[in-house]
Amino acid sequence: MSQFRLKKLDITGFINPRIVRDHTKRRVFEQFEPERQALRYIVRNTSLPQRTRAQAQLQLSQMHAYTRSTQVKNRCVAGGTARSIIRDFRIGRFQFREQALAGELPGVRKASW
Repeated sequence: MSQFRLKKLDITGFINPRIVRDHTKRRVFEQFEPERQALRYIVRNTSLPQRTRAQAQLQLSQMHAYTRSTQVKNRCVAGGTARSIIRDFRIGRFQFREQALAGELPGVRKASW
């Protein structure tokens, strides 16, 4: 992974190896997405010569796995879990409940009717 230039890990809260790996995957994906889009365009463009399209397909298949969008997984920044994540807050449902009841989430109130 030394070939990728990464930004500083800016996560405050619980940090485990999965969170660090997910952070790395997000940054690498962000860095290489324009190149992947260009190669995908070349592969799908039928007006180009077959040789050019095949070379683009080969380059695309040889790119690192972390450059794919399917590698990025939503994780809770507070607990590190990957299940039942509320996207607006980037935290899991249990952490969301705890923080909402403690009044730590702005604009969130317990429903009562």
